[in-house]
Amino acid sequence: MKKILILLTNHATLGETDEANGTYAPELTHALHEFLHAGFDYDLVSINGGKAPLYGTDIKGDEVNNTILENDVFQSRVNNTIPANQINMEDYDAVFYPGGFGLLSDLASNKSVAKMTAAHYESGGIIGAVCHGPAGLLPITLSTGEKLLTNKSVTCFSHEEELDAGTIDKAPFLLEESLTRSANRYSKVGPWGEHVIEDDRVITGQNPASAQAVAKTMVKQLRGD
Repeated sequence: MKKILILLTNHATLGETDEANGTYAPELTHALHEFLHAGFDYDLVSINGGKAPLYGTDIKGDEVNNTILENDVFQSRVNNTIPANQINMEDYDAVFYPGGFGLLSDLASNKSVAKMTAAHYESGGIIGAVCHGPAGLLPITLSTGEKLLTNKSVTCFSHEEELDAGTIDKAPFLLEESLTRSANRYSKVGPWGEHVIEDDRVITGQNPASAQAVAKTMVKQLRGD
């Protein structure tokens, strides 16, 4: 059985504000829905372990989100995430970074997790990320000394979407700007439209509407389709 390592943030607010934040639940649940449908297993992992903060848990009409959030196994795992230093990367076939603003304050600069993900990628593993999740790719440095993103095409939550969400002055940094500077190529579509970039074994999605498509692309690669 294929197994996905899902990396969640421990940071519970929007940057340095007091606004509740963390991982945006629909980007986690919609991707997880695809992984489970494919028959894959998963672990929820964070830098420190323990309960991972989620927001977007009360969206009316989102049956996928609601069903996953009500699942007892999911609840146990999200309330007891595994500390990153306790896992064996060889147990996983892919790594997925869901979005939310929280990881801009921890996974976006954490070198130890970045080193683990780099080793996974260099051993043939797949990396997926959506919305602000690609921030987790910024610190990944390969054994050659080159950044993972140097030769990759990627996407993420756009400047226009930050404006729409009212977060442009609250986020620790603007991810579009960071990826434009760090990656080989950054692309986007109009605000809130589905957009996925598949560059070899690095798969990124622009926004919440892209979470399911990122997971589907990861499943396709894992199955060798």
